[in-house]
Amino acid sequence: MAATGRMFRLWLLALVGWASMLSAVDAAYFTTCSQTVPLKTRRDVISITDFGGVGDGRTLNTWAFRSAIYRIEHLHRQGGTLLYVPPGVYLTGPFNLTSHMTLYLAKGAVIQATQDTSSWPLIAPLPSYGRGRERPGGRYMSFIHGNSIHDVVITGENGTIDGQGQVWWNMWKDRSLQYTRPSLLELMHSRDIIISNVVFRDSPFWNIHPVYCSNVVINHVTILAPVDSPNTDGIDPGTALQGLYDGSVLQGDSSSNVCIEDSYINTGDDLVAIKSGWDEYGIAYNRRSSNITIRRISGSSYPYAGIAFGSETSGGIENILVENINLYNTSTGIFLKTNAGRGGVIRNITVRDIYMENVKNAIKFAGNVGDHPDDKYNPNALPVVDGISIMNVWGINVRNPGSLEGMQKSPFQRICLSNINLKGMAATLPWKCDSIEGSALGVHPWPCTQLISTQGSGSCP
Repeated sequence: MAATGRMFRLWLLALVGWASMLSAVDAAYFTTCSQTVPLKTRRDVISITDFGGVGDGRTLNTWAFRSAIYRIEHLHRQGGTLLYVPPGVYLTGPFNLTSHMTLYLAKGAVIQATQDTSSWPLIAPLPSYGRGRERPGGRYMSFIHGNSIHDVVITGENGTIDGQGQVWWNMWKDRSLQYTRPSLLELMHSRDIIISNVVFRDSPFWNIHPVYCSNVVINHVTILAPVDSPNTDGIDPGTALQGLYDGSVLQGDSSSNVCIEDSYINTGDDLVAIKSGWDEYGIAYNRRSSNITIRRISGSSYPYAGIAFGSETSGGIENILVENINLYNTSTGIFLKTNAGRGGVIRNITVRDIYMENVKNAIKFAGNVGDHPDDKYNPNALPVVDGISIMNVWGINVRNPGSLEGMQKSPFQRICLSNINLKGMAATLPWKCDSIEGSALGVHPWPCTQLISTQGSGSCP
């Protein structure tokens, strides 16, 4: 009996050990922030075919989409309306969304942008940018657009939103572009947004751009663009409006709450880039990007970065969590970039549990990256970088472990590197550091002397 009791206790201890380990795995891989915005059921359902939509890939359906959304906006069905897009290729010009609607793409449904660039209306530049990001003056409206809307869902059965961006990329390359190219999806001054289970393909410019928004969930999306497609950032959660919505205007100073999870991105620029305004315009507009979670993202971007901060950081970036990221064949794994003239505060950023393979630069900080909108910026407006923790990073075939270069007149402070193991190619280069302060613990290869060695075990505070 005694032996049986001991065996039972050993079995119980083993079971508890496995349960604890599984709980840790669950915490890492099943934690979610998607509850930020509850998913609503729409009782009222209409189809794009009810408004003359034809999915033959040739018929232009701009009027059908605009008519259907006009109907949603003006009939005000209780609980909102779902606009169903059945299988087929629906060619269309750009259109605006409205509040209390779900855009639902069935399996095999493609909403495809016309290549007639004259179909794109011009809109005003973002106030935090002061001009178009690429060209002075206004900018082309995004393919799917929304301004001052709320309670909006874009979802389905992995249908596709196809920007047919080649014509725009060619205009950029041959320098015939007159105004800044359109994003594939841009939402402004909006809140309570869900974007899920959709494929975004071949955007003319940035893919998903929520700007001056709060309460945004982006999960289970796939974003694809060729490696040589210029500036096709995957997700750019730009300057987030910290405000409460009273039904007509955004106001107040609360957090932004952006959740980006469980997605695959393969593009010609940064996979995810957090921005907050450009030089004197971003400083004046003064809207920071904050309370953003980026979790379980996989992808590659050989020319650019996996996870980027900036370089447009003038409104400030704070309270960011990035975790459980897998990066392959990428130029830079984690890239924090800013410049003199930006101003703004970048602080309280945690990056952890990162796997990277075939990466040129594992971790890069740069205080001299990014152009300026005009010659009116203040070169003495220096960004403040304070409190950046990067921990639990594993890299294989890494060419350069790290380049951490702050600014002489504004050193990057409280940088903490912990439990980082980067296995390089035959000619792996040493860390390069300048104008940074902080600590390092369990980092291989060992970083530069500017980071104070911390003895013992543990992690960043």
